[in-house]
Amino acid sequence: MTRLGKLQLVGPVTLMVSMLASEAVARALAYAPTSETLWYVNLKVFGIFKKSSVYLHDFIPYDARDYLPVVSAQLFVIIAPIFLVACLGLAFRHRLLLALASNLSFICAAFMLLGWYTDERHSQQASLVIVGALQGPNFYVLTTLLGASLLSFLISHFSYLSEYRSSTV
Repeated sequence: MTRLGKLQLVGPVTLMVSMLASEAVARALAYAPTSETLWYVNLKVFGIFKKSSVYLHDFIPYDARDYLPVVSAQLFVIIAPIFLVACLGLAFRHRLLLALASNLSFICAAFMLLGWYTDERHSQQASLVIVGALQGPNFYVLTTLLGASLLSFLISHFSYLSEYRSSTV
């Protein structure tokens, strides 16, 4: 597998690491509920996971918290299999699994952006016209997720196109 092929892991790994960091902060809040820093990180930095998880209740018919001891169980049910597919693709050197995981990680990051946007669109802020502008730590986390997922998404497509091009010539 080429070095470019291994870059397809960037999207799923970034998604999984950020999800685990969000879970770690939520768990830390259980032990230190008065910590202002943990509340800031939970609500401002990883708030996009909370907003996205709310919208998954409509798509996943059961409450995954009954089966998984994590805070954002519905989102974890989606991100963990994407990461697992990426790891299996790397372990077995199966490019299709890597491409599938990178494409699904991009779709998941885009869903988080959509969840954030719809939540901001419906929030009331004084009497001004609502303009959802991603700012601060949420902007950095979402940009990192979208950028890493887009990178692996594009690499998977370029590798397949280059292979197709070399096979037809």
